[in-house]
Amino acid sequence: MNNDHTSPGSLRILEDWMLSRRYSPSTIKVYKDAIRVFLDFYPGRTPESFTHDDIIRFNKEYILGHHLSASYQNQVINALKLFFRIAGGPQLRVHDIARPRREHRMPSVLSKEHVKKILEAPANLKHRCMLSLIYSCGLRRGELLRLRPRDIDSKRNVIWIRQSKGKKDRMVPLSPKILILLREYYKAFRPLQWLFEGQTPGEPYDERSLQMVLKSALKKAGLPGQVTLHWLRHSYATHLLEAGTDLRYIQELLGHKSSKTTEIYTHVSTRALQNIKSPFDDL
Repeated sequence: MNNDHTSPGSLRILEDWMLSRRYSPSTIKVYKDAIRVFLDFYPGRTPESFTHDDIIRFNKEYILGHHLSASYQNQVINALKLFFRIAGGPQLRVHDIARPRREHRMPSVLSKEHVKKILEAPANLKHRCMLSLIYSCGLRRGELLRLRPRDIDSKRNVIWIRQSKGKKDRMVPLSPKILILLREYYKAFRPLQWLFEGQTPGEPYDERSLQMVLKSALKKAGLPGQVTLHWLRHSYATHLLEAGTDLRYIQELLGHKSSKTTEIYTHVSTRALQNIKSPFDDL
């Protein structure tokens, strides 16, 4: 926003509008970064000076020309739609811009044996507790780091996940084994504000440090380094499905808005596949 040719006033209008609608800080950053890139491609231009053809050219020459990902292309289109609606200018046919076909990738899932190795690898109690909580409750990384001690309801055996994706609250069941681990952790560390705090008391644990915790655990467990924290969430959902948990409950536990998002786990569950008899066996 400090560059004159990125129309800082327009970006401020967009940011203020998104803040007033309670968009998450990460979404605001993604949208602002996308608009900066677009305006840098056309230095000196104001929002009202753009035409539909300018966006077509940017899509072709910058996004496709640099072989950028389909997800980034969609992010930019969504950001432009909102930007021109808020910042003014002509009504652009942004919705007519060709979007990339959605990539249908299967979620990466770990076996229970590999999950066990990862969770037992850290010698540090806090590290072991964080990884265990992600898997045992199917948490997103941000959901774990935003937990406060008061969110652990040991009397009802649930954990409150507050203001998660889509600004929704939800409850997830608290495993008795996790409760024992959490009590041991709490006595040792006595967090002040956040359940998991960094080196500075009262400050939340750093996301990058959490990534390094997983990386270290993978190395100790002798597992591939490309495993991410989200794999633990995927594994939680898949293992629930394989244990016979109804897909509707899994949707609620994961905080999915649409059942279609949850249904993807049916494609990676091996329970149904293992019951299918190959015609080769009858030869």
